Amino acid sequence: LITSDEGKRGGKTIATKAIVDQALKECPVVDKVLVLRRTGNEINFVDGRDLWWHEEAKKVPNYCVPKTMNSKDPLFILYTSGSTGKPKGVVHTTGGYLLCAALTVKYVFDVHPGDKFACMADIGWITGHTYIIYGPLTLGTTTTVFESTPVYPSPARYWETVEKHGLTHFYSAPTAIRLLRQQGHHHLQSFTLSTLRVLGSVGEPINSEAWEWYNEHVGQNECSVVDTFWQTETGSIVLAPLPGAIETKPGAAQVPFFGQAPVLVEAATGELVEGPGEGVLCLSKPWPSIARTIWKDHARYLDTYMNPYPGYFYTGDSASRDEDGDIWIKGRIDDVINVSGHRLSTAEIESALILHKGVAEAAVIGIGDDMTGQAVHAFVIMKPEFSYSSSNETSLVKELIIQVRKVIGPFAAPKKVYIVGNLPKTRSGKIMRHIIRKIVAGESDQLGDLSTVAEPSAVDQIKQKVSESQ
Repeated sequence: LITSDEGKRGGKTIATKAIVDQALKECPVVDKVLVLRRTGNEINFVDGRDLWWHEEAKKVPNYCVPKTMNSKDPLFILYTSGSTGKPKGVVHTTGGYLLCAALTVKYVFDVHPGDKFACMADIGWITGHTYIIYGPLTLGTTTTVFESTPVYPSPARYWETVEKHGLTHFYSAPTAIRLLRQQGHHHLQSFTLSTLRVLGSVGEPINSEAWEWYNEHVGQNECSVVDTFWQTETGSIVLAPLPGAIETKPGAAQVPFFGQAPVLVEAATGELVEGPGEGVLCLSKPWPSIARTIWKDHARYLDTYMNPYPGYFYTGDSASRDEDGDIWIKGRIDDVINVSGHRLSTAEIESALILHKGVAEAAVIGIGDDMTGQAVHAFVIMKPEFSYSSSNETSLVKELIIQVRKVIGPFAAPKKVYIVGNLPKTRSGKIMRHIIRKIVAGESDQLGDLSTVAEPSAVDQIKQKVSESQ
């Protein structure tokens, strides 16, 4: 296992080695841990297991003979959330994945020799894998690895990086773009951004206001702006306009990349939607970078992607097609929340909350958020024997948020936690999340038929709790 002594993010120190030490208590098969010295602060070091990277690197030559791999050999396994609680290990293969990573960098971003590519994503996310590491480097293109956050130590951090390195390509998430728009465009004015040629958006649908700001203030109306759609499972970009070749539309991913065959399917019937309309986005033909399986669970792979609409790859997103044939991504249609481009399973967050000693049950929903696209809202029922009062409810809520941060990560932390006495359920016991979602979204007058709610008083409780918190 390779890690660092600590990490740095937003002015804070992240105890990465300590997190690894804790995880390895449940993973005894790891024999050695290579530790990169990042901060130099004192850390726990296990003799015989832990080794310093800089010391071990001195023992091997600078050049190692590459190992020949078959095209279908696994390249990496990346875990991603699904509509069930257990994250799934998506397997990408060597030849097909690398091909599409390279091709999409070359054509979607119109990369040429001498260009300097900057994908600002987390390197552990599929976007970081494909567009920080594999795609640019397969082409021999200079790539940029960004540490920390876009607003630390100031909202000028990105623009300082662009000017300092003469970046030609800039690829970021709508969440970051919205955040920087909120900070004001005066942070850009003292920097030269004229080296930029192509701007990209990734991770979630971008609203037209953020797109326009990105185009006008970052691109200075001189850059191509490409809104890209793809997923961990697709490995590389599926939909995007090509710079200079296609007239762009703010907020639309528009057209398929080479070899892709997107279709819209009626959710209820599985029938194809022809012409303008809305439906479930599916892909009708295979492509080289498609994930080949879920690690050690191929049945789940088939059930998740191939079986919902036989003959098609199921993306889990809804989309619409306009009069020009361009595609607009609407968002997730399953129990997955997209927070700042991170796909999170509602069941996964609920499971993390239930690990708290006092929690009996939890229901998690995603609510539209101006900054992060969606935000996590959690409703929690405490165990009868767990003692707490209204006076210490605030500290209990903080405990629950910390619980999720520890189990999953800070990106999954609920924006709001509501402690309630009951949850609206069907008579079979299924939580009716759509009712909770409408109440939080201010649509209590659109709840529809509530005759199937086992205990109607639970709906009133949710309404009251949400009203009190506003």
